[in-house]
Amino acid sequence: MRRHCVAARLQPLKYLIGILVIIFALAGEARPLAAGPPTEAVRGSINKVIQILQDESLKQPGKAQERRLLLEKVVGERFSYEEMSKRALSAHWQNLNDKERQEFVDLFKSFLSNSYADRITGYSGEQVQYLNERLEQGYAEVRTRVVSGKTEIPLDYRMLTKDGDWRIYDVVIDGVSLVKNYRGQFDKIIRTSSYADLVEKLKKKSDKIISPTP
Repeated sequence: MRRHCVAARLQPLKYLIGILVIIFALAGEARPLAAGPPTEAVRGSINKVIQILQDESLKQPGKAQERRLLLEKVVGERFSYEEMSKRALSAHWQNLNDKERQEFVDLFKSFLSNSYADRITGYSGEQVQYLNERLEQGYAEVRTRVVSGKTEIPLDYRMLTKDGDWRIYDVVIDGVSLVKNYRGQFDKIIRTSSYADLVEKLKKKSDKIISPTP
């Protein structure tokens, strides 16, 4: 029942990156009394996204693709798509060779990017409050809360250090891990069909998002 409730509340923000970009674009924020490197990493990406979305020159006709590419760059610098892919595939990741792993990372990244492309204007004055962060041996969790009217939704970013920077590998919304949700879906497809079928389904879903049926 809890999962159905959460899904209903988050239906307009169906995909992981869509959620991140929309949260990044929120109009207001409450700063914590003290913030460490993980929180500041998230905040830095938020500021970059806001700058892009507020750039009047990028709102001009014909600039949509340029704006999308700029947003993808900012989000890509904060996410570890490789770690997300590895965790989403779980044990199945070990069965792939290096070429297959890179192919899946690229496909998963493309799928997520295409999912959020048309959703960046979906926010409407919500606020994101930074609560605190937890650190443990190269991993961190930045806890935030999204406030919209009388509704408050906990939203936490799970991060790890990579190449000297903090990268997001999962987002937990109201206690529900989005990477874990993908893991369940991917595992079911692989076990009932095949890994090749999963790849094909992701490709088709990504293409459908780009060119939705009228």
